Amino acid sequence: MDPDSVKSTLSNLAFGNVMAAAARDYQKEVLAQEKAQASSSNDQEVDLDELMDDPELEKLHADRIAALKKEAEKRQVLQMKGHGEYRDVGEGDFLGEVTGSEKVICHFYHKEFYRCKIMDKHLKALAPKHVDTKFIKLDAELTIVNELQNAPFFVTKLGVKTLPCVILFRKGIAVDRLVGFIDLGGKDDFTTKTLEVLLTKKGIISEKKEDGDDKDDDFDESKRRTVRSSVYTDSDSD
Repeated sequence: MDPDSVKSTLSNLAFGNVMAAAARDYQKEVLAQEKAQASSSNDQEVDLDELMDDPELEKLHADRIAALKKEAEKRQVLQMKGHGEYRDVGEGDFLGEVTGSEKVICHFYHKEFYRCKIMDKHLKALAPKHVDTKFIKLDAELTIVNELQNAPFFVTKLGVKTLPCVILFRKGIAVDRLVGFIDLGGKDDFTTKTLEVLLTKKGIISEKKEDGDDKDDDFDESKRRTVRSSVYTDSDSD
């Protein structure tokens, strides 16, 4: 046999043995990693089981469930009283509305006044966020000569002379009010957040901890022009 051929054959056999050994080593390494991962997973499962059996954690979980259930029941009762939405009420229902809830915000408005529409937009946005407080509005429409028509008794008794007028009630008693936009910078472009902060400071709504998008869409300019061209003035005073 050719010596060179024999040498080549032996060389190929040696190389094959090396590759086979390397393959076996790699397989052993993979199996070792799989066993380590399985062991770690088992340890984790044991830890989780121990946590689930922790009496303190079980109590915290039970307390949390009970608190959520109580909050849901409270919210349902308030919604049955008209909370969570911004509603128009008549004079006949007004007294029952303001005495039926601990905290009530009532907007006395005129449907043609531009500033009343601005206030409507912001109160409508706040009502679903602050279910603890009832948000309502009462049409206090005025004629050109300022004769009170739709709600004469309550408008007169509460001294409503300038619109928009937002009166804050606690347990049926008027405790504070916003007249026009005086407390809101005196301008039409205040944000819902600005009104929310003001009402929070006055204690009629509770501060919300979570962050939310303040969606203050601008009024359409065509609507602005249409309302301003009305025979009624923008804001009324006596």
